[in-house]
Amino acid sequence: MIHIRLANEADVQYIVTFQIDMAKETEGVELVPEVIKKGVLAVHRDPAKGKYIVAVDNERVVGSLMLTPEWSDWRNCWVMWIQSVYILPEFREIGVFKSMYNYVLEDLAKSDEISGLRLYVDRRNLTAIQVYEKMGMDGSHYQLFEWMKQKP
Repeated sequence: MIHIRLANEADVQYIVTFQIDMAKETEGVELVPEVIKKGVLAVHRDPAKGKYIVAVDNERVVGSLMLTPEWSDWRNCWVMWIQSVYILPEFREIGVFKSMYNYVLEDLAKSDEISGLRLYVDRRNLTAIQVYEKMGMDGSHYQLFEWMKQKP
């Protein structure tokens, strides 16, 4: 049975591996393990950056996602972003993400300081888009634009 919980530092290597695999699988991007590990540890050590949620099957971490906060002046509340979602292939299509999503929603519903939940997805990731739509999320009317500093 899958158990959902807040991640801890013992889960870092799982999350690092998941991020490397997810980037390769969804965008064909090769990530640098040392950089990812520092980034994951930074989240664990500074709660203002966010937090990770993990799915566990008999002591084995089989999925993770990261929640990061964004302040909304329009709502005078926080909006949480789901990022870095990864489920091991053999645990897909059995409700693991749904369990994680419901865990997050239940937690957010307890807070008067959080007004919503958002995520972004690569337009080419049709499988993920279908999953998010099944959860009741919509593509909304926003389009994401970004600028990223190029690293040498």
